[in-house]
Amino acid sequence: MALPTIRQTHALVVVAVIGMMSYALYTQYYLFLEPCPLCITQRLFYILIASFALLAVLHQAKYKLYGILALLSATGGMATAGRQVWLQHLPPDQVPACGPGLEYMLETFPLSETLTTMFRGDGQCAEVVWTFAGFSMGEWSLFGFTAYAAVFIWQLTRRS
Repeated sequence: MALPTIRQTHALVVVAVIGMMSYALYTQYYLFLEPCPLCITQRLFYILIASFALLAVLHQAKYKLYGILALLSATGGMATAGRQVWLQHLPPDQVPACGPGLEYMLETFPLSETLTTMFRGDGQCAEVVWTFAGFSMGEWSLFGFTAYAAVFIWQLTRRS
């Protein structure tokens, strides 16, 4: 069986991210799991990955540029998910205090402070309210970003 082409691989990434984002929205609106600031930041990185992969599908001539941008997005997502996993494994007395909700921060705080909180996370990000096979959503997200980074490294090093 032949490996998928570069264009097919990018299309598979788009479909996979749509599936992941659909499940994230399902957990938010049907399971009522409110996303923390780091979760929202990770969603933004997933959207960037899918956007660059879609651009690579549509504009095949620049697939390396879009691949590099998607790889950078996956790396940012790995850092954000890694921070969440780190917070989740801190002893309870070392977990930072929970901050206000994102909507309140956007209305009240300057944008720079809101963005800093989104990338740093707070005590809400340390809560584990969902697991699958013993891993939290943050750990699964870290695995997903790592897998996407590996796909884009493979895409950038393979022959067209």
